[in-house]
Amino acid sequence: MERSYLCIDLKCFYASVECVDRGKDPFEHRLVVADPTRGPKTICLAISPAMKALGVRNRCRVFEIPGGIDYEMAPPRMRRYMEVSADIYELYLRYFSPEDIHVYSIDECFIDVTPYLDLYGKTPRELATMLMDLVLRETGVCATAGIGTNLFLAKVALDITAKHVEDHIGELDEERYKCLIWPHRPITDIWGIGPGIARRLARMGAHDMGGVALLDERGLYDEFGINAELLIDHAWGIEPCTMAEIHAYRPRAHSMGSGQVLMRDYSFEEAGTILREMVDGLVLELVDKGLVCSHISLFVGYAHERGGADEAGTPAQTFTGEHGTRVVGRRGEGANASRKLAEATSSREALTAAFLTLYAEVVDPNRAVRRVNIAAGELVPEEYAELTLFSDPAANTAEKSLARATMAVKRRFGKNALVRGISLRPEATARERNQQVGGHHE
Repeated sequence: MERSYLCIDLKCFYASVECVDRGKDPFEHRLVVADPTRGPKTICLAISPAMKALGVRNRCRVFEIPGGIDYEMAPPRMRRYMEVSADIYELYLRYFSPEDIHVYSIDECFIDVTPYLDLYGKTPRELATMLMDLVLRETGVCATAGIGTNLFLAKVALDITAKHVEDHIGELDEERYKCLIWPHRPITDIWGIGPGIARRLARMGAHDMGGVALLDERGLYDEFGINAELLIDHAWGIEPCTMAEIHAYRPRAHSMGSGQVLMRDYSFEEAGTILREMVDGLVLELVDKGLVCSHISLFVGYAHERGGADEAGTPAQTFTGEHGTRVVGRRGEGANASRKLAEATSSREALTAAFLTLYAEVVDPNRAVRRVNIAAGELVPEEYAELTLFSDPAANTAEKSLARATMAVKRRFGKNALVRGISLRPEATARERNQQVGGHHE
C-alpha cells in the first residue's frame, strides 16, 4: 500500500510567536527576533512574514536589514518557543499516535498519516489543511505542509513546492518529483545537500537532481563512498526509511558533547579558560548520568577575516543561499584532535588534563579563537568500567561524591548557586550561559 506522509513546518516560528504574544498579525507586523545586546552583527534568528514580503532575508544579520524599514526587535525567548512547540505537539496528539510522529526540530515534524486516511475519511491534503487550521486557531501560528509518498518527498515538497502555492501545501510523488524537482536549482535547496556536496557534484557535471540521476553510479561511489547510496535514491525520489525504523533506531556508538561560539576573539589563554569550564560541565553531566568515557575529541575554530586567503594562499570560497552569502571551505580555519584514554573515566582531574594536553598540542597559540567544541565518546555505564593498575578507586569515588553534591545544589538553588573560581574570570562564560536556553536568554 502506498504510504502518505506529512511534513509540517511552523512558518517563521519564533517571530510568529512574538507577534502573537503582542497581539499582532505576523503577516502585517514587521518584527525581527534578535538579541540587541550583541550588536548589529548579530544574526536574526527569525523575521516575520511581513519582513520577508519586503525582501529581507531569513537569518540575515541586523545590519543587513535595508535602511528605511521600520520594525520591532524582539529578544529571543527560547523557553517560550519550546512551550508553544510542546503545545502544538499536543494538538497533533489529538489525532495521531506518537508512534506515527517524528519531531524533526522545534518547528517541524513528520507524520505518517497512512493509517488515518480511512479513519477520518480524509485525503492527505484535507488532513494537512485540518492540522494547519487547528494550529492557527489554537496558537495564532501559521503552518505550511509538504505531502509525499515517502519522508524525503514530503520534506522536499515542504521546502520547495509549498512556498509557491496559495494554500501553502506542496505535494509530490516520484513522478511529480522528476517533473518539478529534477530541473530545480540551486541544488542546495534539496534536503541533505549542502555547499560542499554541491561543489563535488558540480565537478562531476551535475548541477541539479536530474543531473545527479544521470551520473554513473560507480563514479558516485568513488566520490562519496557509502553516502552515494543516499544520493542515488534521492535523485530518483526514493526513500526506504519508515517512521517505525526512525523510532527503532539506536546508534552503535554513544557520545556526549558541547560547544559554543564565542562573542569576540579570544586569545589562546582565554580560550583555555572556556575549555576548562566546558570540561567541568561535561564531567557533571557524565556523573549525573552514571557514565564514563574512554575517548575524547576537541575542535577549536579560529577567527578569520572574511574574504582574502589563508596562510597557505588558498582563496576563500563563498556560498550564497537562502540565509545569505558566507565563507565556506577555508583551509586551516580550525584545529581538531581526538584521543583514546588509558581508562574509562568521568574524573574531572583526568579529563581536564587530557583535554588541555590536546589543546596545547594542536591549537596555534598565535591565532585568535572564536569556537570551542568538545566531546566524550565510547560511553559505558560506570559499573562496567574496567580498572587498571593505575586506577585510584578511592579518589574516583570522592570526585563523584563531590560532583553529585554539586549537581544537587544546582538543581535546588540554580545553576549559578555553585561555580568554580575559574568562572569568575573576566573571559569566562559559564555563569552567563547557565542563564540561557539554546545559547540565548530565556
